Amino acid sequence: VQLVESGGGLVQPGGSLRLSCAASGFPFSSYVMNWYRQAPGKERELVAVITSAGGSPNYADSVKGRFTISRDNAKNTVYLQMNSLKPEDTAVYYCNAHRGVYFYWGQGTQVTVSS
Repeated sequence: VQLVESGGGLVQPGGSLRLSCAASGFPFSSYVMNWYRQAPGKERELVAVITSAGGSPNYADSVKGRFTISRDNAKNTVYLQMNSLKPEDTAVYYCNAHRGVYFYWGQGTQVTVSS
């Protein structure tokens, strides 16, 4: 099982980034996919969720209206489009796959929002 995030980096406040998470080794299309983030000194928090079929996305209040989660089951990939980024969005972003008792994590990608 592998989840490989990419697309992180340094961006100025108000800018945008698109994170990708490529999955392999499990039946991707039957898993709920999540994006979490963890800032220094803080607990990991759930940012966005999307169902296995790609419907009913849910977001943390702190990112609603700015972030969009999507998935392409043909490519085994989930995305997180992040717009209007703020310094408080700075964190390591993790991709997560969940089905029943099964949880898989990626290694994370750093997002830094700073001028």
